[in-house]
Amino acid sequence: MDQHPSGWRGGGTTRLEAFVDAAFAFAVTILVISAERIPGSVQALVLALKQIPAFAAGFALLALFWYAHVRWSRRYRLDGMLATLLSLLLVFLVLVYVYPLRLLLGTFFAWISGGWLPMPLSDISGATQIAFVFVFYGLAFASMSACMGGLYLLAWRRRGLLGLDTEAAADAMGEVAAYGYFCVIGMLSAGVALSLPTRAAPWQVAIPGLLYFLLSLTGLLHVLGRRRALRRLERSDETEAPNA
Repeated sequence: MDQHPSGWRGGGTTRLEAFVDAAFAFAVTILVISAERIPGSVQALVLALKQIPAFAAGFALLALFWYAHVRWSRRYRLDGMLATLLSLLLVFLVLVYVYPLRLLLGTFFAWISGGWLPMPLSDISGATQIAFVFVFYGLAFASMSACMGGLYLLAWRRRGLLGLDTEAAADAMGEVAAYGYFCVIGMLSAGVALSLPTRAAPWQVAIPGLLYFLLSLTGLLHVLGRRRALRRLERSDETEAPNA
């Protein structure tokens, strides 16, 4: 018999899950080093290898959202129109997200390396262009996070139909809180980028990117969301008990 992580509902892959997996795999190919053509010289090969840090970081971020959908799919096995639409919207957004992701990470690593790593954008000459990339990235990041939060919220609302116990239901709400926090950070970064002055100092241009370090607090938001859901479920049980 196949062994699965605790809380997962069986094995196998649905057609929707396979489609989502394929979309993420295609997005990764866009990040591949020297995707345009095979390096034809040692200099071109070195330039391609210098793109490894940006590729690795982009791969990790895409894998984060891919595995989030895998966990959701295996935990709840929800289908229906709303779950399908949210999953398809996630596919659409990841294919949009990959472009600003590649450009932004390439620009970031070029900046922190002092130009030793290659700059993907040749026409960046001021804060306005960098702000545009941050806004594009922030909106895409927030939108993808909203899709995942919506999927977990759907699981929370259907907890009775799914037969989730108190702990599992509270866990779903913890995920909703975590992805809601993702949305806030993405939108905050985009908002700060939009507010940058035309002649912003380098440290000001870095602020929209540095805001993403606040994602390190995601675990705390998950715990708080989970505790709040547990209290809500306990109050609900206490209300129903006298009527039983």
